[in-house]
Amino acid sequence: MLGTLRSDGFPRISPMEPRFFEDQLWLIGMPNTTKFYDLARDPRFCLHTATVDTHLADGDAKLFGVVQDVQDKALHQRFAEALFEETGFDLRGREFGHFYAADLTSASAVESVDDRLEITIWKPGEPERVVRK
Repeated sequence: MLGTLRSDGFPRISPMEPRFFEDQLWLIGMPNTTKFYDLARDPRFCLHTATVDTHLADGDAKLFGVVQDVQDKALHQRFAEALFEETGFDLRGREFGHFYAADLTSASAVESVDDRLEITIWKPGEPERVVRK
């Protein structure tokens, strides 16, 4: 799930399938969606894994950051080619309105270990730290 800020300042959550490509995390998707208008107005975001198990057997993760709209047609087409090869989903030859590179400002992951929660927190330039609850 992608968390953004609406124009009235309230939070919005939207489904998102981020992808890594050429060593970069990308937030792209269907054009003319409100989540991308939100990011154009305010580049801050939060990505959260879809938690389906209340016991966190598979863990839980959040990424926080800001996006930059990268308008590079050659990059867009390389991305579309790679996406087609990996998934069969064909965006080749199409133009991308928004093509957001995500720069991470922090991250956290939660795991259930021996009936306790272990929260791993990361920020750039700092060592990871673990909080146990």
